[in-house]
Amino acid sequence: MNIKIDDLSGPEIYELLQEHLQSAALHSPPESVHALDIEALRKPEITFWTVWENGELLGCGAIKELDAQHGEIKSMRTSSLHLRKGVATNLLKYILEEARRRGYRRLSLETGSMEAFEPARKLYANFGFTYCQPFADYVEDPYSVFMTREL
Repeated sequence: MNIKIDDLSGPEIYELLQEHLQSAALHSPPESVHALDIEALRKPEITFWTVWENGELLGCGAIKELDAQHGEIKSMRTSSLHLRKGVATNLLKYILEEARRRGYRRLSLETGSMEAFEPARKLYANFGFTYCQPFADYVEDPYSVFMTREL
């Protein structure tokens, strides 16, 4: 698997992000969807990566810098064609290494509270993330779960 910074210009990433947004909308009311579209992911405080193998897009993920010591994982998604192949595990390892390299002391995330998001919550818990209160601009929401990890 090859992980690289992506400029969000390719049709494959557009399709994967559409899948991500549609899934979020399917499981959460509009006011509780925190997934970002392509334009929002192009902000300078966000670094976006894609995972490729043999010319095929397997998944994506990003870090949003909240401040010099705190990052947020955004837009982690594995293509539905490549589930259970280790894509998310490899990407999360990469993101954790990058967060440490940047000198972050904490990495946090928001994900859904519904059953559809259970695999994501288990993945993050396996990497040492624990449940926490809302951070940054988030507020309590029955459709959201907040997790964090010290680095």
